[in-house]
Amino acid sequence: MKSQRPKVLHRLAGRALLQHVLDAAAGVGAARTVVVIGHGGDEVAAACAAPDRVCVRQQPQLGTGHAVQQAAPALDPAAATTLILNGDVPLVRAETARALVEACAGERLALLTMTPADPQGYGRIVRDGPGQRVLAIVEDKDATPAQRAIGEVYTGMMAAPTAALLRWLAALRNDNAQREYYLTDIVALAVAEGVPVAGVAVADETEALGVNSPQQLAELERRLQRRQADALLSAGVRLADPARFDVRGTLACGSDVEIDVGCVFEGRVTLGDGVAVGPHCVLRDTTVAAGARIEAFSHLDGAQVGAGARVGPYARLRPGAVLGDEVHIGNFVEVKNSTLARGAKANHLAYLGDATLGERVNYGAGSITANYDGVAKHRTVIGDDVQIGSNCVLVAPVTVGDGATVGAGSTISKAAPAGQLTLARGRQVTLARWQRPVKGKGGDGA
Repeated sequence: MKSQRPKVLHRLAGRALLQHVLDAAAGVGAARTVVVIGHGGDEVAAACAAPDRVCVRQQPQLGTGHAVQQAAPALDPAAATTLILNGDVPLVRAETARALVEACAGERLALLTMTPADPQGYGRIVRDGPGQRVLAIVEDKDATPAQRAIGEVYTGMMAAPTAALLRWLAALRNDNAQREYYLTDIVALAVAEGVPVAGVAVADETEALGVNSPQQLAELERRLQRRQADALLSAGVRLADPARFDVRGTLACGSDVEIDVGCVFEGRVTLGDGVAVGPHCVLRDTTVAAGARIEAFSHLDGAQVGAGARVGPYARLRPGAVLGDEVHIGNFVEVKNSTLARGAKANHLAYLGDATLGERVNYGAGSITANYDGVAKHRTVIGDDVQIGSNCVLVAPVTVGDGATVGAGSTISKAAPAGQLTLARGRQVTLARWQRPVKGKGGDGA
């Protein structure tokens, strides 16, 4: 991966490769999960720590069979089935893993197979005849020319009867080209014991593709995003271009939702009926109610947007931003930990931090809430129908009463009474005899 980060901690759709696999295991209902760690093991163990999870170290690393041998002491011999997944094969579905477990049924060795366009590098599935029982898996480096011509390959994932698996692991040998202990050798051991070996073909080869380079990671990212885009399209979401769309978490959409190009959705995002998201927006852990519009290049993080509201373009909503119905937040406006009631507007170049705005407030361009005194945050409370002029500073804690007007350019540090005009600015002065400096006179002109 050309990286200091352990491979399985590289991120795919916003989550570590390993986390995708652990989620699939959880979807099967695994009673216990054992993670075999190697390179960067301490970092991996810290990233996947959980009460029902055990990490075991493989050192040195002597093959896949050797890896599972390290897990053997942590397995429950009384468990009917052990499912083996690969930490760098992130897109296996829980449904596919469950099919492997069901094919095993605590009695058979079940192998997940596929038939890729290019089988090079994969272990070949050797059968007794076309569609017949599985006899062995031959690793690519050990295969004969005739065996390399086989199209069906082993994906690296299997389910085995636990008691038999423990027995087979103890019998593995390393008399092969790599001098490693191959997990695939247990197939021959199962056949020798008369244990049936079943091949379960994966429906979509994307589920079985691994990551061994930045290029492969990027390819899987696009495959996964296309899968997610197709699911949304099938549900009726309008995507301007499915190839320029990223979900790095979960995205729930109502009917008639429109999403333009270049948008990124992180964490848990919900879009209500009729929501439109303009190009190149980023939404993280945000809920947008019906009929709202998020205009181009807006960033929403931990926000709630009310029905019919309009945000952007180039707006930023930070955690704790709660917009009521029909609220307008315009270009280059930042809102943090603030609540705006129905119909409030801040349309241009403004900052609202730790503030509460009533209904129909008009918050002028260039105005800010000075919410931090260098030690603590303080709140600004603005009543209903207030007009805040342009370029004002509201020094918190401060209250502006219902229907009040604050004149442009004011610095307000005391309560502004309801229904009245409050000004706090210096008197305008004109100097009639003042002259603008001229280069070359009274200075070096630099």
